[in-house]
Amino acid sequence: MTPRLAKQFLSALAAAAFGTAVLGTAVAAQPAAHSHDASAPHQLTLNDGQKWATDEPLRTGMGRIRNLVEPELAAAHAGKLSAAQYKALAAKIETEVGGIVANCKLEPKADAMLHLVIADIAEGADAMAGKQPKLRPALGVVKVAQAVNQYGSHFDDAGFKPIRNVH
Repeated sequence: MTPRLAKQFLSALAAAAFGTAVLGTAVAAQPAAHSHDASAPHQLTLNDGQKWATDEPLRTGMGRIRNLVEPELAAAHAGKLSAAQYKALAAKIETEVGGIVANCKLEPKADAMLHLVIADIAEGADAMAGKQPKLRPALGVVKVAQAVNQYGSHFDDAGFKPIRNVH
């Protein structure tokens, strides 16, 4: 295996380990009927042109993630957050993601769509925590903000406010 392939493999392995660590306990606590099989979709879409249904734990958790990220976005763009601040933000986001996943009560197709959003949030938090060498922590904040806005575009949450100035 070439050094480049080995590095890519290790990065993928680290990302998988992070996802397992962040989501593993919450997923394990869910009923057996909650499926995360290989036939899950790989692209976020609407539900026949309509936004997907949500429940209170999802709306609350996503609102909290939004409120964690939005005030830090300008500082991240300006390079004013320290490594410790990024790690603390990532830890708070991971806690919210764990709560969302643990309380997931969506119908299976909506749940599959939600997991695409959650995967992007987890990847962004991973970057903030310094666990993704190819993605700067500031870009992790942007990735989470973009995922939160994707949630708002694809899920029915009347109180949702998009995060502005995400780029």
